[in-house]
Amino acid sequence: QAQLVESGGGSVQAGGSLRLSCAVSAYTYSTYCMGWFRQAPGKEREGVARIYTGSGSTDYADSVKGRFTISQDKIKNALYLQMNSLKPEDTAMYYCAARRGGGICRLKEADFGYWGQGTQVTVSS
Repeated sequence: QAQLVESGGGSVQAGGSLRLSCAVSAYTYSTYCMGWFRQAPGKEREGVARIYTGSGSTDYADSVKGRFTISQDKIKNALYLQMNSLKPEDTAMYYCAARRGGGICRLKEADFGYWGQGTQVTVSS
């Protein structure tokens, strides 16, 4: 069973950068797709970015395109989210997620079966 542990959250001023990390157990041969989601207070959880672990194909939410980059390190069993040009509206709890098996992997909560506990990102203006 995949276990996910996020780190790297914190507080930063608008325009700054943060790099989130997700340590993944049972990686590579057990996961098919990995993603980052976020949830702001009073809002639904939304997909931010996802990567197919085999092909490396990525997808991003329109709100983060050009600013965020998802990447993986199969040797270190890790997933990353580089966040640049951060905005106050990026403030949220960020979650790492994994999908095992095949099928379509979209930026939708229902497409992922494994979740981390989250790491808080706060962007001040």
